[in-house]
Amino acid sequence: MKLLPVAPLLLLLLTALEARPKPAALKCRTGPLDIVFVIDSSRSVRPFEFETMRRFMTDIISSLDVGPNATRVGVIQYSSQVQNIFSLKTFFTQADMERAINSIVPLAQGTMTGLAIQYAMNVAFSTQEGARPLHKGIPRIAIVVTDGRPQDRVTEVAAQARNAGIEIYAVGIQRADMSSLRAMASLPLEEHVFLVESFELIQQFAKQFQDKLCGVDTCVEREHGCQHSCVSTPGSFYCECNPGYRLNVDGKTCSPIDACADGRHGCQHHCVSVRGSYSCRCRPGYYLSHNKRSCIMIDYCSFGNHSCQHECVSIPNGHYCRCRSGFTLQPDSKSCRATDLCNGVDHGCEFKCVSTDGSYHCVCPEGQQLQADGKTCSKCGAGHVDLVMVIDGSKSVRPQNFELVKQFVNRIVDLLEVSPHGTRVGLVQYSSRVRTEFPLNKYHSADEIKKAVMDVEYMEKGTMTGLALKHMVEHSFSELEGARPLSHNIPRIGLVFTDGRSQDDISEWARRAKESGIVMFAVGVGKAVEEELRAIASEPVEQHFSYSADFTTMTHLVENFSLNICPEEGKGETEIRSPCECEALVQFQTNTVAILQSLTEKNILWGDAWAGQGAEQLSTEHTWGREG
Repeated sequence: MKLLPVAPLLLLLLTALEARPKPAALKCRTGPLDIVFVIDSSRSVRPFEFETMRRFMTDIISSLDVGPNATRVGVIQYSSQVQNIFSLKTFFTQADMERAINSIVPLAQGTMTGLAIQYAMNVAFSTQEGARPLHKGIPRIAIVVTDGRPQDRVTEVAAQARNAGIEIYAVGIQRADMSSLRAMASLPLEEHVFLVESFELIQQFAKQFQDKLCGVDTCVEREHGCQHSCVSTPGSFYCECNPGYRLNVDGKTCSPIDACADGRHGCQHHCVSVRGSYSCRCRPGYYLSHNKRSCIMIDYCSFGNHSCQHECVSIPNGHYCRCRSGFTLQPDSKSCRATDLCNGVDHGCEFKCVSTDGSYHCVCPEGQQLQADGKTCSKCGAGHVDLVMVIDGSKSVRPQNFELVKQFVNRIVDLLEVSPHGTRVGLVQYSSRVRTEFPLNKYHSADEIKKAVMDVEYMEKGTMTGLALKHMVEHSFSELEGARPLSHNIPRIGLVFTDGRSQDDISEWARRAKESGIVMFAVGVGKAVEEELRAIASEPVEQHFSYSADFTTMTHLVENFSLNICPEEGKGETEIRSPCECEALVQFQTNTVAILQSLTEKNILWGDAWAGQGAEQLSTEHTWGREG
């Protein structure tokens, strides 16, 4: 550590001090110091002499720029024991320090100077007691004032203290032993050892000692370049930042501390860093709760301006209206209209529910009879079908509408006799890629299939219909995935749902599908292209494809479908199929049309959103929307 400037000979200084006028009260601007006074209060120090030592300490402190970031001062007294009067972290004003010094009660025992230096090294100059870390370069100064010979060994412990970075000034008064003073002090000895002949002179010596502690303010004399503040040290300086900032690696500039970066802020939505601290913010549609961390959704319905006839439902950015059970939301998105009983109750009709005044009844498709339970329909027990449904999972469908597609698929499954030896069902979803949700041989009951359908996750990408047809032909109807051999004459049916133009060519694989013996049905909605639907559909095309921009007008599908879908000829020779096999195809086609018609009668507003004419927000149970 760099030692303080060399002092003139003590005698000459004392003579000069007596001759010179008293200087103005100037503060020491050298920079921060950590100073600890080690004061002898043994029995040999008489009361008036101890009072002189009090004035010695207060005179020196009065010239220092004290404060937490400037000079810090501590005081200990010793005799046969060591007593801490106040530590480096206790006081930061001269008035507080002076009051503490004036209240010292001398110990009046032996003279254990070595013990006092040991305490200063291990305790008084520790960071726990307020000393700044050594790497800061702030000088640590011990001023030992004694009037006698130590009763313990000081040479070794003083050397340890000096090696630990403590600069020791030894001030002896009257009877002090010069050899002991020299053993304690730092080098050069002529600058750190002082012998004052009487207690009367020690107060004058304090003025000299002030000059030793004070020197050039390097922050003023040099171009420091500190962005916030400069701290002067003997012969050098260092930069510090204001609270809420940290010093950059250049040692001069400062950057705000990001209090949000450590992830411990606890903000539910957003954390905003502000000068070393932070505050929580909520997303639009929410407000900050009393704990200033969690967020609560704004209840827009509570404002009383929603105009909903039945129920108002709040959402993060507004609200929407909802009707009670048995009512349907009208196009104004506010008023409700009573629905028929087929919509308002769980009627349980297997095929179709028909409302009458105050009641309803179930009907069955042509060729089937209503059973005794009034709900189920008779089926051809020998009718077997291999059915693969290919559904559009592109981004334009939208999640809420994809859920309706899955419900529609399950309505079809409800009308089939699913079993390993009866009807088998497979499901394929496509967007920019194709994914088999489950093959024909995966599930063996309608309940298993319906559960698997509801677990299907929406893909939400492009519209590669041609790729989906290729996958269906090459994989879905393969015997490896559960399709029965063609020699068994089990009808193979492919049902394709799409809501937009394909991003790839469909003609090649649509042709191959039909040539391989698959009866193809195409259903298009919204922006589906009619030419593509016709290319997918089997002959006669008019009976195997349907298109509508609005599902509320799809009752014409019933007229478009024909029950004569069993081919009588194939590849130049007559192909005879059992009535049940023909009826299986008829039943599938008729049931599919009936489901579409049933959805129409329930006023499911699929077409409104697809055509881009509907309200921006409709309840899930009434809307099939699509992206514009």
